[in-house]
Amino acid sequence: MMNPKQILLVDDDSALSAIIKQMLEGRGYAVTHAETAEQAYEYLAKQRFHLLLLDINLPDATGFEICRTLRETSSVPVIFASARTAEDDRIRGLEIGGDDYLPKPYSLKELLARVHALMRRTYGFSEMQDEIRFGDVTVRQASRSVTKNGNPVNLAQREFDLLLYLCQHRNTAIEKEKLLSEVWGAFSEVEPSTLAVHIRWLREKLEDDPANPKYIKTVWRLGYMLEADT
Repeated sequence: MMNPKQILLVDDDSALSAIIKQMLEGRGYAVTHAETAEQAYEYLAKQRFHLLLLDINLPDATGFEICRTLRETSSVPVIFASARTAEDDRIRGLEIGGDDYLPKPYSLKELLARVHALMRRTYGFSEMQDEIRFGDVTVRQASRSVTKNGNPVNLAQREFDLLLYLCQHRNTAIEKEKLLSEVWGAFSEVEPSTLAVHIRWLREKLEDDPANPKYIKTVWRLGYMLEADT
């Protein structure tokens, strides 16, 4: 079974959120609920989410503010779900980086369809592959396991997350800031040196010659790339 896509639901309506959470988890998603902007920022600093469901009217901020701040570091998909139905609000939500806008009240069936559609558009097939191979290395998402020449490779959780992200975007140069945001969390305060250390650890475990890596390449003045046949 594949690891579930992570959704952050930000809404201060606890009753409605409980219903949405149950429905989405019943369809295979993992849902984390935040009732305030402060809670949302805390969650976003700790882990990667694949999608945000974002209300606009929150006790301590607006969903617009959260989305605007988020877009400074992350491209995670955002669906606004709000009782504010004015055209100006919908336009504003999309202009500041929202991917979709669903006015309340809405049917759970429509919400699920919007979530499914945005997940497909954003992640496509790359994140649906369970097994990804490059050279003599095999990465399996469901079991979170890695082998080299058929032998198990022991990776820490963050090492695996970083490798998996590189695999899902192989042959694409990725900025250091993007990797930190997507792997450690949109608002994490991890230093760039931490990324460099994790890259070194991956090379030591996966490359035949870590000093001259064949797969996990440094892209000068930008970041890193996993170079591999697709």
